[in-house]
Amino acid sequence: MKVLLVFAALVAITVANTCGPLQRLKVKRQWAESYGHGNERLEFGIFVWQHTFHHSREARSLFSKVRGDNIHSNVFKAHAQRVLSSLDLCIALLDDEDTLKAALSHLAEQHKERNVTPTYWNAFTHSVLRAIENKVGDLIFDEDSWKPCINEIAMGIQGQ
Repeated sequence: MKVLLVFAALVAITVANTCGPLQRLKVKRQWAESYGHGNERLEFGIFVWQHTFHHSREARSLFSKVRGDNIHSNVFKAHAQRVLSSLDLCIALLDDEDTLKAALSHLAEQHKERNVTPTYWNAFTHSVLRAIENKVGDLIFDEDSWKPCINEIAMGIQGQ
C-alpha cells in the first residue's frame, strides 16, 4: 500500500511539472481569454513590459533599437505586439509538437545574437504570467499548467 501511495505521489509530481495535453489545453484557453483583441492586446502588452522592466530594469537596454525607453511609443508598441504575436503562435502550436519545434528553432535563431540572459527570460515569463492572472483572475489562473508550458517555449527560444 505504501509503495502505491509513493508511486501515485511521484506520478502527480511528474504530471504537475510537465506541459502535458491537459496543461496545454488550459494554457491555450486562458491565453485566448487573456490576450484578447485589438486594444486589449495593446493594454496586455503594456502591462507585460511595464512589469518586465520594473523587475529587470537592465532588460530595457535590449530594446534600444525599438524605443525601450518609452513603452508607449508606437515603435515599441509595434515591437511588443511582434513579441506577443510570436508567443501567441507558440501557444497555438502547443498541440502540434513538430511545428512548435520548428517555430521555436526559428525564434531561437532570431534571438541568438541578442544577449537575452536567463534572468531577462525569467522576468519576461513572470510578467506574462502576472498579466494572464490579472486578466482571468487568480481563482481561475492555473499557474501549475502555465509554468511548464511557458518554460518549454522560453527554453526553446533560448535554444535549449
